Amino acid sequence: LSWTVAAAVGRFVLAAVMAFAWWTLARRTLPVRILDAPAIVREIQGLSELVSVKYTVQKVVGLEEKKTPVGAEKLLLIVQAEVLAGVDLAALSPGDVKVLPDGNIKIELPPARIFHIVIDDKETKVWDRQITWWTPWVSADPDLERQARLAANKSIEQAALDMGILDQAGRNAETVIRNLLQTLGAKSVTVSRT
Repeated sequence: LSWTVAAAVGRFVLAAVMAFAWWTLARRTLPVRILDAPAIVREIQGLSELVSVKYTVQKVVGLEEKKTPVGAEKLLLIVQAEVLAGVDLAALSPGDVKVLPDGNIKIELPPARIFHIVIDDKETKVWDRQITWWTPWVSADPDLERQARLAANKSIEQAALDMGILDQAGRNAETVIRNLLQTLGAKSVTVSRT
């Protein structure tokens, strides 16, 4: 019986302590964060170049170099690269942010762009290389593969653009910025892109 009474008293004391703690915390007011355009711009610019999407693109590039006086060298290169795109938030200015009296925020993001194209050397390889067989005196050009990589870089960029990387990057950046501002206390956020 004494253990039962002790357990009941213990539960009562624990409940009283928890009720007191809840009452004490409920009386405190948390500081209200005031969102104004310059503060919002500072928070967003802290993200700098927001890379919001990464595409992996594979292309086959063929290059032919004519030799003097006759003959040719052909190179077929398979290139794989990662294309990183997003929004440069450092370009954001206070004029791009409007804080409305009801706590809603309207923000206009800079246009999305491709930041980097990184060729994956492990997955990039020469598939075929040929020199005209009847011109054995013609030596292979060691610079032809570099030229093919440069041509592939442009081809990969265009392929990513055709696949809609900028639109995807813009949509993802909108989501990130909307979530950030709602975390900072905005009631609702309207994001648009230029």
